[in-house]
Amino acid sequence: MYRTLSGKEPAEAVLSEIKARVAKLSRSPKLVIVQVGEDPASTTYVNSKLKKAAAVGIDAELRKLPGHASEKELLSLVKALNKDKSVDGFIVQTPLPKQMDGKAILDAVDPSKDVDGWTSTSAGRLFSGLDCFEPATPAGVMRMLDFYKVPIEGKHVVVVGRSNTVGKPMAFMLLSRNATVTICHSKTPDLAGHTITADIIVAAVGKPGLITAGMVKEGASIVDVGTTKLGDKIAGDVDFENVIKKADCSPVPGGVGPLTVAMLMSNVVKAAERRGKS
Repeated sequence: MYRTLSGKEPAEAVLSEIKARVAKLSRSPKLVIVQVGEDPASTTYVNSKLKKAAAVGIDAELRKLPGHASEKELLSLVKALNKDKSVDGFIVQTPLPKQMDGKAILDAVDPSKDVDGWTSTSAGRLFSGLDCFEPATPAGVMRMLDFYKVPIEGKHVVVVGRSNTVGKPMAFMLLSRNATVTICHSKTPDLAGHTITADIIVAAVGKPGLITAGMVKEGASIVDVGTTKLGDKIAGDVDFENVIKKADCSPVPGGVGPLTVAMLMSNVVKAAERRGKS
């Protein structure tokens, strides 16, 4: 009765759009991914991004630094990429080693090449309703909702999580589409009292099984952004098997993940298009 909100089909639609946009450019867009150390999860994500970039005609390059590299070394690489005219956009893969100030690194990225949409400048433009690179995961959630024709305007949306990369930008992107948004987090008393009234729930905290069927309104739409590794499996924030009996729900894996990568690629092409006009 209720729909599984797969990310595969909307991601394929985005990637098809990207190929058409790349074909109109005079050269292939160039993306650089900076990775520090050998975190296995990061390596998996990086390889996925490199593969997807190649599939849509984006020239992607990996720049690696050892896990013991200093913050100064990484900042030097970031500054070099800022100046490199052949690079349209680049990302610094997180998490970073403990000896590095992640915020300082991210804010050293030239906003015109900030295809992750994580710098303070990008965040400020997003919150001000100005044109910017939208963070890929929240942008992917919006694409998913639109693809499945989930109404947003005038609806009550509960965002569970307040991170700078997902929760906060997610709330503002929904607000810009005229949703009534409630942000919940670890200090929110009676979480279920908020979620049970929501037309849409976006769960993004990394706590497996946090959202249960008893916390969900019949017929709501639930988007699970959480990813936690449990042994050999990846678990989401939503008890999918039971929630799907009451509401439309995205799975983990196979939900927002493919769209996150697709929206990152869309930002890379956007950066190349901007440079082509400047």
